[in-house]
Amino acid sequence: MVIPRIWLLPLLFLTAGAGIAIADPPVAAPRDATAATNGPPVLARVVIVEDTAATLAFSPQMPEVRRMMEHGLLALTGKSNIVAAWRTLVSTNDTVGIKVYSTPGEIIGTRPAVTAALVESLLSAGLPPKHIIVWDREIASLRLAGFFDLADRYGIRVAGALEAGYATNFYYDSPFLGQLVYGDLEFGEKGPGVGRKSYVSKLVSQEMTKIINLTPLLNHNLTGVCGNLYSLALGSVDNSLRFAGDASQLSVAIPDIYALEMLGDRLGDRVVLNITDALIAQYAGEDRSHLHYATSLNQLRFSTDPVALDVLSVQELARQRELNHVPPVKTDMSLYQNASSVWIGVSDPTKIHVEYVP
Repeated sequence: MVIPRIWLLPLLFLTAGAGIAIADPPVAAPRDATAATNGPPVLARVVIVEDTAATLAFSPQMPEVRRMMEHGLLALTGKSNIVAAWRTLVSTNDTVGIKVYSTPGEIIGTRPAVTAALVESLLSAGLPPKHIIVWDREIASLRLAGFFDLADRYGIRVAGALEAGYATNFYYDSPFLGQLVYGDLEFGEKGPGVGRKSYVSKLVSQEMTKIINLTPLLNHNLTGVCGNLYSLALGSVDNSLRFAGDASQLSVAIPDIYALEMLGDRLGDRVVLNITDALIAQYAGEDRSHLHYATSLNQLRFSTDPVALDVLSVQELARQRELNHVPPVKTDMSLYQNASSVWIGVSDPTKIHVEYVP
């Protein structure tokens, strides 16, 4: 077992772009956010693994990325080997969906190299290849980002939420109407109430028993980051364009979709792990690749709490804009506060504890 060098750091919000202030470490280790089963999360725990050799000219280096993946999982779970670590999160009977964010491509979106390290780790723990699905909203972006090559290499599946179709019995109902587009379940229909519902993909509701979020450290002009909450919620349902250009709508719809009831549990309850692919941070330019707005952080960040990871990502992107003399972006944090109000995770930075693992 690797014995990590660990600091426990309460993170304090300052003004946008002002960075992170670090207080004295607490005496006791924090309780994981998911430990609160009868109420809202109390504390969130985040593990950050860093290796300065993890990228070379924006290209991930697989030996280092594999090591970072293993060290992060062992540190997060407190186990001495990778099989035991995964047994705390999934079983070999589970069908595990790895939710990637592929739209920006393989350099700025979720990187296939990091996904490959995660897949290799799951396979080494005994999960059958056909029980692993790398997925996103649409097949086309997955193909362009190189995930079909990865699937061929490991014998796993690649799937799009849109192509799988949408179930009529699980949906998010909102009075906010949008323009339905081809692929939406109600596209072409007319009548009262048409366009009010966002239906959950059958891929999510019927095929996957566990979900792992794997999202890039990439800015979003309205939500602050294309993070774990944004990626999973809007990737799981149709009729999502109605929220896309409105921060106030996103701040309500994303937590509501994440907390949507399905067969006795919530959509978000199927998420067992969140990983922020922070090998490279793009702090401006939103979901298109702009390497002149990118920097190599050479980090992977792990948590069972998607809100805490996203809050830290918003802070980090603000810090990078300041360091690189890019105008600050005012981020409305109500999305993350609303997520906390429905017990998805911790949005209060003073209750997020970070462990840095070399």
